[in-house]
Amino acid sequence: MRIPRIHVDLPLTEHTTFDLPDGAFQHCCKVLRLKEDHPIILFNGQGGQYNAKLVNVEKRSAQIAVFDFVELHNESPLQVTIGQSISRGERMDYAIQKAVESGVYKIQPLFSERCEVRLNDARLEKRVQHWQQVAISAAEQSGRGVVPEVGFPIALEGWVKECKDMLKLALHHHSARPLNEFKQPNNQQVALLIGPEGGLTEAEVTLAEKEGFAAVALGPRVLRTETAPIVALTALNLLWGDI
Repeated sequence: MRIPRIHVDLPLTEHTTFDLPDGAFQHCCKVLRLKEDHPIILFNGQGGQYNAKLVNVEKRSAQIAVFDFVELHNESPLQVTIGQSISRGERMDYAIQKAVESGVYKIQPLFSERCEVRLNDARLEKRVQHWQQVAISAAEQSGRGVVPEVGFPIALEGWVKECKDMLKLALHHHSARPLNEFKQPNNQQVALLIGPEGGLTEAEVTLAEKEGFAAVALGPRVLRTETAPIVALTALNLLWGDI
């Protein structure tokens, strides 16, 4: 029997019963068509997960009986915050999804010079909510107990100044310096700047370097903005993380 893993944005406690939120009810009882007493794994993104089961299933509602808490030990010891230049539509979704699956700590969307996405505040708020849901779904699928935060978009020049006490790297295919030349950060914290489809401009690379970022290449090939997080996080975790 396949046990579905469901995210709920609620405090969770062992040996309790609560009403299943509408979204989770639709997914469990309408989409997956789960029946009474079906086992479920719950997590709320705060670490770990809970064994539970469906109870009191009716046409428009259901409850969850929560049993025991299970600790998870699958978070990378390396805390990588990605400054991801915003790309269009599915590319940004893909970048966030795969970054979460690859163990990212936090994702900070950035406006950069070659970024083509321009949204007003209302649409931007909806986009951030959508991106956070992408992160939740990716954590749900990949078995993580922690959901990485997707920050509200800010300008690239502002973010590079905010990164303190971290190993600061900027992906730039013109750089000849490979990742394995860098020393592992003592505090296990890394800030990784990734440009948009057209890449970072030379002015942006220079600005980042003034703030302590080092340009780094992930091999001799040019990566797409949405695949760069996967390659970078895999390489970083292979060097200093949990691979």
